[in-house]
Amino acid sequence: MLIKHHNRQNEHFLLTRTRATVTTTMAIATGWNPKTYDSTRRRMVPCFDAFYGAAAELVARTFDAGSRPRMLDLGTGTGILAAHVAARVTPSALTLLDGSPDMLAKAAERLAAYRPALVVADMNDALPAGDFDVIMSSLAIHHLEHAQKRGLFARIHRALAPGGMFVNAEQMLAPEQWRQTLWARVHLDTSRSLGSDEAEIALAVELMKQDRCATLDQQLVWLRKAGFARSGAFFQWFRFAVYAAWKASR
Repeated sequence: MLIKHHNRQNEHFLLTRTRATVTTTMAIATGWNPKTYDSTRRRMVPCFDAFYGAAAELVARTFDAGSRPRMLDLGTGTGILAAHVAARVTPSALTLLDGSPDMLAKAAERLAAYRPALVVADMNDALPAGDFDVIMSSLAIHHLEHAQKRGLFARIHRALAPGGMFVNAEQMLAPEQWRQTLWARVHLDTSRSLGSDEAEIALAVELMKQDRCATLDQQLVWLRKAGFARSGAFFQWFRFAVYAAWKASR
């Protein structure tokens, strides 16, 4: 794990290295070009605004604008989700975790106003220390095996402060094969209509072969077993869904 605490005033980085992990998460993260990732997301996530907006809305409904919660974004990529959330509820501290240093560099640039701590790590590593009020993720956890997802949910629950929340904007597995086929066709056809060329579609299809998606119902069950007091799904457009879970208050 590589941690960088970014101080914008003097551009000083405090680096602490514990271990490096090269895993599927790292491989997926580097499958996209950080320079074009944002424009690609617009095409490859056809419900982009509603998808990320729903996650931000859930945080805003949990914490008012003046509450200044401590936030952690897992698999942040270029910081798209964190930017949506921070625009609604300003964090007192923001930690961004990703397996790709190049992606994190783009996220740090986008979110520089919040002076984020940058963590180069795999999601199977121990989470950064600290009681977080919000832990979020988008299009990242589906890269993990199911047992790893369950372990991550338990670590997320432990890392949250009482009353804290976890929100995930994620790609789902359909409960039946016919629905999975329909979701895939709608996804790719809509991406084409938004400007994705066949090379971009082919790359997306190749990367998705490495996905380990779970159904929405499976993930909600795992969250309850991890100890969350409440959980539910709040948005879905074919294979893209947003769910959240809340840790009990003291």
